[in-house]
Amino acid sequence: MDMGMQNDLDRLLFFEHARKTSESVYAKNPGDADNLTRWGGALMELSQFQNVSESKKMIKDAISKLEEALTINPKKHDALWCLGNAHTSHAFLTPDQDEAREYFDKANRYFQQAVEEDPGNEIYQKSLDVAAKAPEFHMEIHKHGLTQQAMGSGPSTSSGAKTAKKKKCSDFKYDVFGWVILAVGIVAWVGFAKSHVPPPAPR
Repeated sequence: MDMGMQNDLDRLLFFEHARKTSESVYAKNPGDADNLTRWGGALMELSQFQNVSESKKMIKDAISKLEEALTINPKKHDALWCLGNAHTSHAFLTPDQDEAREYFDKANRYFQQAVEEDPGNEIYQKSLDVAAKAPEFHMEIHKHGLTQQAMGSGPSTSSGAKTAKKKKCSDFKYDVFGWVILAVGIVAWVGFAKSHVPPPAPR
């Protein structure tokens, strides 16, 4: 097994554990906004290991967890930022330009709110800057037919073409999710680690 596959497997196991932990914490305390944010972040990470339709379902589930976190704490900047990432990811997986534009617009609003709540956060500011260019990137992807390949449609004449198409689909998903998922993963991991810190020793 090569190093890349091992890293993917490690990440998959880590975020699946985080998802299950968040689920059990939620059963005991549904009003924990931090837990809901971690849960949404874990679902976002896990979504990149799925096919396109499963990925969309997982992203929608992440969105619902993050929105629930915001009903508890509307100023929770990390949940706002994760929601921006979720809508951006969903937009890239949506071939229709108008529908994708709605997701990009939502993402932009959430990134803007995150920046307003935590103005010194460079990651939030960078996400807001990149979000402005995302619709143009989306248009380029569709113009070159990459989404058609990623969605599994389009003609295929041989098993070699199918293999190439699968590779392009995989590459496409990693490109699209790359900047989004890495940052969400870091936030989820930090949050997960903070929630499992042992209490300080009594003095």
